[in-house]
Amino acid sequence: MTARCLPGDATQPAAWQALLGGRPADALITDPPYCLLVRRRKGGDARDPKGRKIDSGPVRRFEDVREYRAFTQAWLSLAAQHLTAEAPLVVWTNLLGREPITAVARALGFTTRVGEFVWGKRTRESNSGEALLRVVETALVFSRTAPAPPDPGAPAVPWSAVAGYDDDGEAGRWGNHPNHKPFGVLEPLLRTWSLPGQLVVDPFAGSGSIPAAALRLGRRTACLELEPEWASRVQERLDGLP
Repeated sequence: MTARCLPGDATQPAAWQALLGGRPADALITDPPYCLLVRRRKGGDARDPKGRKIDSGPVRRFEDVREYRAFTQAWLSLAAQHLTAEAPLVVWTNLLGREPITAVARALGFTTRVGEFVWGKRTRESNSGEALLRVVETALVFSRTAPAPPDPGAPAVPWSAVAGYDDDGEAGRWGNHPNHKPFGVLEPLLRTWSLPGQLVVDPFAGSGSIPAAALRLGRRTACLELEPEWASRVQERLDGLP
């Protein structure tokens, strides 16, 4: 198994068994649905979509943070059963998702929050030539054990990256998924928290940004995607990589 993407629900044990067949992964690096709450009018009725990217396509919303915490518990408790003891958790999230993800990870034994990787997302340049950075997405890094003291001669661990939504042009090629991330944002995470030849698992593949980056960097990869159409696109994308 070098690169595999299956259609499946990450909250269901059967999906994990079909994907990994009992083989533990060396790292979990994933971009699950963010804690986006249902937009409601003052009377409580759900608002109609506004037509913006975040309101359309494969985006899931939650009634409240409690529902998101239950969702996180469902998928992350299964993921933890399919990882090696040394495997890190690297989970992308937004402001609302930090607390639920951290609480669930700690309850599952990932008691050390090693750090938080920040994506400074570059906005479109203005007429003045200036560009603004927005920090709306971060990746939380967890471990079951405390990290070893840093080697004085080792390079510093990268904790940030600056990039636009589609600097590499891959988003448009593979369907403009709303949670696409360019290779330049994912490369530091994969190089830091996995090694060549290791198996990186992503239970929320989207358009395949993470598994494709893993494969490009010499890792093996296995991923799930809830929507069969997107899972098929991801497999096509992975099959096209050397």
